[in-house]
Amino acid sequence: MSSTVAPVIIQAAAKHTATLIFFHGLGDTGHGWASTIAAIRTPNMKVICPTAHAIPVSLNAGFRMPSWFDLKTLDISGPEDEDGIKAAAKMVHEMITKEVGEGIPSNRIMLGGFSQGGALALYSALTYAEPLAGVMALSCWLPLYKTFPQSRKCPDTTPIYQSHGDCDPVLPYKFGQLSSTLLKSFMKNSEFVTYRGLSHSSSEEELADMKKFIEKHVPLTQ
Repeated sequence: MSSTVAPVIIQAAAKHTATLIFFHGLGDTGHGWASTIAAIRTPNMKVICPTAHAIPVSLNAGFRMPSWFDLKTLDISGPEDEDGIKAAAKMVHEMITKEVGEGIPSNRIMLGGFSQGGALALYSALTYAEPLAGVMALSCWLPLYKTFPQSRKCPDTTPIYQSHGDCDPVLPYKFGQLSSTLLKSFMKNSEFVTYRGLSHSSSEEELADMKKFIEKHVPLTQ
């Protein structure tokens, strides 16, 4: 799944010594999150917000929309697009490798995403063999969860910030809870933050917590 849709790239404001790659939710584009993420990054961090290809989405009656992989159902135990998820993760791994090739160590590269993009970021981080700075998984779930912990390739110390609103009408809060319980069973540095009254969106409080997570795990000094 080589991307032909140009990503939104916001160059570092200072010397580039870290990178954050952030993935949008279903039907969105890289522009949807770019300015928000740029506002919470550190000055030395480049932000990359890719845009998914438009593909037919089963959940949307087969209509085409930007989607990282097909979504067949929102039932947590329902069928998943295994080939699509793995192909999307391969694309993410190639993006990481490109940054490493340009001189940014993998442990100064962070992944993040919202909803389907958060699911992709989480799966991609867990199946990437080199240490990453961390992953921010917002209002999402762990794809192909039945394959874990066997599918894990990352160090079990990779920092995970997972968040969910307890009034989410799209991806039920319990999906986030279940994914978090599983993650904590094999990852040593995984946190799950609940935002009271939040629906399927973000908030100032969540963004402030994300900023702290970035500053903690990708400090300005190398």
